[in-house]
This record gives sequence, structure tokens and C-alpha cells, in this order.
Amino acid sequence: MTDPRRHPANGRVAALRLRGEVEAQGFTDGVPARVVVPVADLLRSPGGARDRQFLLGEAVTVYEERDGYTGYLPAAELSGVQAPTHRVTARATHIYRVADFKTRELAALSHGAMLTVTGQEGRFAVTPLGYVPAVHLSPLEEVADDPVRVAGLFLGAPYLWGGNTSFGIDCSGLVQMACLACGIDCPGDSDMQEAELGHALPEDAPLERGDLLFWKTHVAWVVDRDTLLHANAFAMAVSYEPLEAAVQRIEAQGDGPVTSRKRLGGR
Repeated sequence: MTDPRRHPANGRVAALRLRGEVEAQGFTDGVPARVVVPVADLLRSPGGARDRQFLLGEAVTVYEERDGYTGYLPAAELSGVQAPTHRVTARATHIYRVADFKTRELAALSHGAMLTVTGQEGRFAVTPLGYVPAVHLSPLEEVADDPVRVAGLFLGAPYLWGGNTSFGIDCSGLVQMACLACGIDCPGDSDMQEAELGHALPEDAPLERGDLLFWKTHVAWVVDRDTLLHANAFAMAVSYEPLEAAVQRIEAQGDGPVTSRKRLGGR
């Protein structure tokens, strides 16, 4: 059976690359678009449960628009706008109508949101949406080198199922956002992350900063041999937790033992 997270098809329309693999009334290459709101919920069905979140500036492919939804994002949250040039690298920032931080903000943006910077006015970057503190932005080509440090920016962020922002995030969202900030391709769900990220470590291999521990439905960053950093429903927040205590707690609550230990890149 094809995984709907990787195989866009709903019976009416499907991605052209899936011709011969799935049945659909029509096939299309789709139309490129970008998210034009601070945060967009990717829904399992129109008006349904949230699976993941997209941030401002993220690229998507539109295969069908139906009842105001696009596969399934509200169509009003997408547009064929100019490609972004910068990414928010602070935990969060604000957009202002004018280049003055004493004025009322227009919107809040989370770490990872992307903007098109067209100039600078004093301490502010000029964008089509308004003025953003330049110190909170970095060019897209600049990537971080420590995903654990990036994940630490979300410390204390409330736990939110399917969340990807400093306003609410879950365990796999925390891994995805930290990896993307470091230029590492990363899917959004923990089962896919376990299958695709890094390489497996032997049971007796000492853990290092930046390693990942996976459970049946959970994932956590290794800060050091004794500490994890993860978004978890126990604290209902992104928090540090002693590694051994977390392993015992998660198993005791019925989620089983660690299923794999992974190390990113060539480390």
C-alpha cells in the first residue's frame, strides 16, 4: 500500500509520477506555490486532524483545489509568491508595519519561517510583508552546524501534536526543525525519521551529542550521555530530561523500549 504522506493521490487526482501505481480520474505535475501565512496546518482531510505544519515561505505543490482546500491546506494560505531569501533563526520574531519596534506588530513568526528580503532600513529587514528585525534573520545559504543547539531554542515551547513552531511543537517536529536548520533533509514523522535519518548505532556504542533515540511513537535528541532534549506530553513542553529516567518512564507508561539509536551524517 502506498504511503499517503509520500504519494499524493485521492482518487480524483494524483501526481503524474504515480501513473501506473495508483488509480485516479486524472494525473498532474501540480503547480508550485508557497505558504503565505505565518503557520499553516496540513490537514488529513478538509477540516480534519492536523498532520503537520508548514511555515511562511515553505514550498508546496498544489495538485487539486476543492472546496477551498489544497491537499489539504486552505487555498487562501497559498500563493505563487517570490522565492524567499532569508530564514528566521531566532526562536521567534515579529513583523512590523514600519521600522519601529515600539509600534504594534502585524504578526509573529517562528524559527524556520522564510521571507524575501528586499532591503534594509536601520535595524530592520524590508520584506513584502513588513519590517522584521534583521538580527533575527540569516540568508538561506547559511546553515547551522549543531542541531541540538537549534532544538534548544524551542526549550519550554508547549507540546502540540503535529506542531512545528516555537508556539507549539511535538517530538518529530523538534527533530525536523533542527535538522532543516542544519541543511539536513528530514521527514516530518518519527517513523519516517527512524527509517531514513543517519545510521544505526550498536547497542554498546557510547551516545554522543546529536544522536537520536527512537521509540515506537517517539523521538528525542541526545544532549550528552546523560541527558535528552525532547518535546514530550509528560512535561507538555520541550524539556531536558535525564536519559535513563526518560527511558524507564517511557517504557513504564506503555510505549515500550528504545527501538533504535541513530547517528546523523558521517559521525
